Amino acid sequence: MHVSAFELVLLALVALAGGAVQGSIGFGQNLVLVPVVALVVPEAVPGALVALGIPLTVIMAVREWHGVDWRGLGWIVLGRVPGTVVGVQIIAFVSGDLLSTLAGSAVLAGVLLSLLAGHVPVNRETATSAGATAGVLGTTAAIDGPPLALLYQRHPGHTIRATLACAFLIGAVMSFVALVSAGQVHGWQLLLAVALAPALLIGLALSTFVTRLIGERSLRPVVLTVVAIAGAAAVARGLL
Repeated sequence: MHVSAFELVLLALVALAGGAVQGSIGFGQNLVLVPVVALVVPEAVPGALVALGIPLTVIMAVREWHGVDWRGLGWIVLGRVPGTVVGVQIIAFVSGDLLSTLAGSAVLAGVLLSLLAGHVPVNRETATSAGATAGVLGTTAAIDGPPLALLYQRHPGHTIRATLACAFLIGAVMSFVALVSAGQVHGWQLLLAVALAPALLIGLALSTFVTRLIGERSLRPVVLTVVAIAGAAAVARGLL
């Protein structure tokens, strides 16, 4: 792998934190991981992170299967297909720094619109649009959580976690296949994902305690805060 032992330990600790965050509020793994991975080993983004997300989302989807919003999920997946195709094309022509800046700006705009617009219903138009946006951001920058989290921000915790887990799983597989087809995934990236998977799963296990404390209380303030921080970090990373 293209990392030293110290860097691997650092990335494992960050992966543990990412697993704990995603297991608690339904998203956040890559919001925690991407900035650090992009700093330590930028060549790993997005291939290694897309692969790393697959086992986590499988476990989360199975754990809270009863909370899935199947209708909304269907429209999200429908939008994700063209979004993923567009994302692969963007990677070929746009620099990583510009991608980060654009992705972060889009996330911050989403937070602002959410605050100004109030309640946004989950329907064919909104879910398909969120899915398409997630497809683009997930494939180009491995941060597909914000659009979907904003869409479900007013729903109960178990619905957010379960629906987003299923959407992330399907999206991760689609993005991974697209990246492989475009020659953007390499063996060492997969090895890095395997090395970080145990720490990520430990973080997921720890999130069970946080989930019990949260219960069915609104996650909207937490969702908006995490999304805003992620957007700002992505913009800063692209500009610096």
